[in-house]
Amino acid sequence: MVRVVHRFQELPRGAIILDPFTPKAFSPADKQRLIKRGLCALDCSWVHAKEVFDVASSWTPRCLPYLVAANPVNFGKPTKLSTVEALAAALYIAGFREQAESLLGKFKWGPHFITLNKELLDGYAQAEDSTGVVAVQKEFLDQNCV
Repeated sequence: MVRVVHRFQELPRGAIILDPFTPKAFSPADKQRLIKRGLCALDCSWVHAKEVFDVASSWTPRCLPYLVAANPVNFGKPTKLSTVEALAAALYIAGFREQAESLLGKFKWGPHFITLNKELLDGYAQAEDSTGVVAVQKEFLDQNCV
């Protein structure tokens, strides 16, 4: 399901890399690139994250929209997703729900991520592009945050 690599050179060129520092949101419009080139997530300390993502220039960066973590370390914290949650979210948004569920199923807490974020994930998955994803996010935050 996932291949772990230890050097940037091992990542597929042109793949989508989930990057929280990029302005463009991941959306269903990225599905064909995901199929053709792949999807990557970096598992690194947030202390060094900005440096790591600055090196990742040969890939297509996309950030994930607002989602809430279900992992035990950051449970209930917005945007503090584990690497597996990030990968599963992108798969779900791109229309690969079964693969997202299968990936999360490897963790006791994993399936709860989809339950916790179902409304948002479904909304993002129905958006046409990044602009649509951001609109879904904005509408949700406007309705649910004071």
